[in-house]
Amino acid sequence: MQVDQIWRYPVKSMLGARVEQAELAANGVVGDRLWALRDEVRGAIASARKVAGISRLAATYAGAGRVTIALPDGSIVSSDDADADVRLSRAVDHPVTLWGHQPASNTDHYRRGRPDNADVMTELRTIFGRLDDEPLPDLSIFPPEMAEFEYPPGNYFDCYPLMIMTTSSLRSMREALPGAAIDERRFRPSLVIDTADALGHPEFGWIGRRLRIGMTEVQIGSGCPRCVTVTREFCDDLPADRSVLRHVIRELDQNLGVYATVVSGGRIETGDSVGLV
Repeated sequence: MQVDQIWRYPVKSMLGARVEQAELAANGVVGDRLWALRDEVRGAIASARKVAGISRLAATYAGAGRVTIALPDGSIVSSDDADADVRLSRAVDHPVTLWGHQPASNTDHYRRGRPDNADVMTELRTIFGRLDDEPLPDLSIFPPEMAEFEYPPGNYFDCYPLMIMTTSSLRSMREALPGAAIDERRFRPSLVIDTADALGHPEFGWIGRRLRIGMTEVQIGSGCPRCVTVTREFCDDLPADRSVLRHVIRELDQNLGVYATVVSGGRIETGDSVGLV
């Protein structure tokens, strides 16, 4: 096995970009999810789960603590533009502000916002995109602090710093859903591992094991339960598609890819060898 793709997403829930090399640290790929939009209606950090328009924005790290964001109309907004919040709010059709990482001690910044529905089960079904006859995922796999916070304080990633997929899982999805737009951008992996001609979703067999990637090592924790975000429209060649989530729920026990944490960090590159420890 070897590293096929490395992805970095400078702004939470926005499209990111492939990189040929990156540094892994305790909080994942260095430069990943350094920024996020804050939903000024709910009073909480936003994601495409709640504000669908975010998925159509594409972020690029511009160095020196800056990020640039490509809007659907083709224009570019920079994090240091005076009118950035106004233009971003217009682009997603929702009042938002752009924020960089805040310290973990600023717990109010990361705290959950006002729910859209007072009924907890209805709220969860909406977030996870579940139909009435579909089960919710096993919420016990999430860190306990997620009951109080939108994201782990000090970070903007979803629960765990890395999400890993394989070329086999992407191929399996394309074979199962030939009419769907199956693209890694829809699933937002940190890493895609080339598993050659392995069948199905081999990463599920890594749960509970460690994976050596070049000179680094990561711990595979659990499957990654999928939510409504994978159904969103991301760009013109990646339209909204609800069939993807239906397949994941009904055929893959609700998971696609696996969550991981970093045991020992360092530089990784595409082509690096990958093996189970």
